[in-house]
Amino acid sequence: MAIKKEFDMYNTVIKYLGHSAFFIKTKNSGILIDPFISQNSASDFDYTKEKITHIFVTHGHNDHLGDAVNISKNTGAQIIAVFELANFCLNRGANAFGVNLGGKLNFDFGSAIFCPAYHSSSTPDGSYAGCAASILFDFDGLKIFHAGDTCLSQEFKTIKEIYSPDVAMLPVGGIFTMDIEQASIAAKWISAKYIIPMHYNTFPLIKTDIHKFKMMVDNEQQQALILGINEQFEL
Repeated sequence: MAIKKEFDMYNTVIKYLGHSAFFIKTKNSGILIDPFISQNSASDFDYTKEKITHIFVTHGHNDHLGDAVNISKNTGAQIIAVFELANFCLNRGANAFGVNLGGKLNFDFGSAIFCPAYHSSSTPDGSYAGCAASILFDFDGLKIFHAGDTCLSQEFKTIKEIYSPDVAMLPVGGIFTMDIEQASIAAKWISAKYIIPMHYNTFPLIKTDIHKFKMMVDNEQQQALILGINEQFEL
């Protein structure tokens, strides 16, 4: 199922893969974000049926790093992550490139900037994975913000002031991130036209009333898009 909206000029598709994982498809690129797929029983995304060119990982926790190393080794797609996490991936045979907060990288599809997220980060073996991050993508004018795992902070106002994203993916499950009340404030502060909730209902601890979140966000200027797993949003 696809939800088609107003930015037809960009020819970009966002597919929700469950939890905080997304696949963004442009004319020439296939971008995975936080590919927690094989260990999420609700997700059945088959990366072998897509052209995967880049893998972005916001932090080292297993529900975000997920299948990144294996997918990189099998496809050659480059993992882009904070320096320490990228080195962890390199040491396991992946193609990886390390950045840090503030780092802007240019690609064929546009650019990506690693921005702050307030969260912990360690690899599945417990080693230090650098800081957690959020990522601002600019697809030749279409700006998509993936907040990673984070609490509510003034950074959302900064993201709005500097980048003004069109789409923002926000964690809403609580306990480990913002809950729906805090995320609704973040949505207001960031002021993106479309808000896609993530990081909820995967486990009992992060179960939430996602329709209540939608009611808190929806107004004339903003719309919460509740995507089912493998549902896509066309821009």
